[in-house]
This record gives sequence, C-alpha cells and structure tokens, in this order.
Amino acid sequence: MRDTRESRLLLVLLIATAFALITVDIRGGQESPVDGARQAAAAVFGPVENGVASAVDPVGNAIGAVRDSGERSTRIAALEKENAALKTKLGSDDRNRNRVRELDAMLKTAGAGQYGIKGAQVIAIGAAQGFSWTVTIDIGARDGVKRDMTVINGSGLVGRVTTVGPSTSTVLLANDPDFTVGTRMEKSDELGFATGQGDRPLLIQLLNGKAKVKKGDRLVTFGSQADKPFVPGVPVGEVVRVDPAGGGLTRNIYVRPYVGFTKLDIVGVVVQAPRTDPRDMVLPQKPKPAPTVTVTAPPPAKDGQQADGRQPDGQRQPGQQTGGQAPVGPAAGRVQQPGQAAQPPAAPPADQPDENQQPQDQGATP
Repeated sequence: MRDTRESRLLLVLLIATAFALITVDIRGGQESPVDGARQAAAAVFGPVENGVASAVDPVGNAIGAVRDSGERSTRIAALEKENAALKTKLGSDDRNRNRVRELDAMLKTAGAGQYGIKGAQVIAIGAAQGFSWTVTIDIGARDGVKRDMTVINGSGLVGRVTTVGPSTSTVLLANDPDFTVGTRMEKSDELGFATGQGDRPLLIQLLNGKAKVKKGDRLVTFGSQADKPFVPGVPVGEVVRVDPAGGGLTRNIYVRPYVGFTKLDIVGVVVQAPRTDPRDMVLPQKPKPAPTVTVTAPPPAKDGQQADGRQPDGQRQPGQQTGGQAPVGPAAGRVQQPGQAAQPPAAPPADQPDENQQPQDQGATP
C-alpha cells in the first residue's frame, strides 16, 4: 500500500477503534460485549497455536539446553575445583600434622644427644651418582652442609652426606651395601661394624667373638675421629637375630634399624657434634612390662574330705575343732609337747556335776 493521505487516515481510524474496543472490554469485565468475539477467535486460532507450539517446542528446548549447558558446565567445573581444593586442604593438613610430629621427634633426639642440626626435607630418591639407596635433601653448601656429615631423624641414624651442591645434597642411606658405621652395644659396650643390606636387617660384625648378645639388645653409633662422618650416640637399631658363636675372632648379629628408609620426609644434618659422648642417652626408653597377676589355687582336698577338712556328711573328724571356735574348759591353753603322751581330761570337781553324766530319772523306783 502506498503511503497516501487516505492510508494514513485509515490507520488512525483502526488505532482509534482498537483503543475504543479495549476500553469497552476493560470496563465490561466478564460481561464485555466483545467476549463472544474473543471466544470465537480462540476457537479458530487455538488449534493453530497448539500445532505451531508443538512444532517449535523441540527447537526451543534444544536452544535452551544449548544456552543452559554452558552455565551448567561452568557450575560443575566450579564445584569440581572446590572439591579438589577441599581435598588438597585436608591432605595438606594431615601431611602438616605428620611433619610436625616428625620435626618434634627429631628435635627431641637432637636435644638428648646435644647435636646441632640443620633441618631438611627429602625431595628426591636416588641420584645420578649411581648409589642404590640414596636421597636428595633441599639444603646444601649455602646452608653450611659439608661432605661426610651425619644425617639423623627422630628415630635414629639415616645416613651420611656424600655430595654437596649449592642448595641440595645427596645422602647415602644406612641400609646401602656400601655403607659402614662403627657401633657400640648398649651397657656391654661391645664394638662392631654395621653394613647395610638393602631391605634386610643390618649386618653387625662384633669384634669380640665371645660377646654375650641376645635378641632385643640395642646399638648406637660409636663415632668417628673428629666426628666425621659419624657423631657418637645416635640410635642404630635393635638385635633381631644372633649367629651362634663358632669360636672365631668375630661374631655376626642382625639388627633391625629404627629408621624406616622407605618413608623419609623430615631429616636433620648434624652440623655441630656434641661436646661429650651421649652414649646411651639418646636411645628411647624401653616399655615397662605389664604387672603379672598371680592366682594361688587352694590345696586339693583328700579323698572323702572336703576342702575345709570336714567329712562329706558335715561331721568333724575326731579331735578337730570347728572353724572359729576355741577349746573351752580345763583343756583350754594346754599344749601337748612332742613325744609326750596325751593326758586325759581332768575330772570335774566333786562339788560340780559332770557335764557328760546323764541326769537320773527322778521318777524311777530304787
């Protein structure tokens, strides 16, 4: 339609008519004069609208799903990130608590032996030098670490420093086959040399072939000249097996080390040796044995006699006093001497009736 004066006038009339009908419909309420026309239009156009909606709904749902999928995936990613952060926090808390316990135990060990230590953390296992049982720690020459320094933790001897870098160091563990340390037995002071055997107990060769050793005996480091590579008094382990004495000059024993070499974390490098040998002061206290309760069984009863000395029928044996009763009468306080004949009981005085005599029948005829 061309834009003419007549068309503009027609548009204005249609708009005015529409406003008039809307006003009449609003004021009429439920009795609106156009209600019939509305129902007729609904009856005509309703099925058409339903058909169009049914055809368009899948497309609309797909579009909505595509639009909402980004939001859902973002929310899922945020929840997964939050869960990972919580798991990391919980794991770090457990690890921190474990590290605190290890550090506390190591400080107690260093205090008992008066060792000056530098704390370190194990950051790698093995090294390029080709040692089979080594770890790398996160301190080095910048921290005062030097070659051939003793390494300990809260349990005892870990190893010795073999290679030192600016910020890291390599430690040869005490269970390595190339590791050897002088040892001293607790109390007996028997000397020997310990050699690592990997995941097996340490082999100790005692210098005294007739040394008295038993399972459960404990050993500490003997120490080296100028305290390098080993300081004295560091706990080594506990005897688990003793080879029989064969009359040789030496004797072999096997020791379970105190340190768990497969789970090292916090260690300490001894940078200052003790002024005096701590000897056995660093060894942990032995657990006290639990008290033993002793139960004494009553003596067995004789044949035909109960445990209290009575006959089965409840009667006393001849000459046996009842429990808790003392003898009365003239016999009280009289003790029979060994080898003396039994004395008959004394007769009652004449002026007193005999208790064992039966009274006479007063009604009897003489």
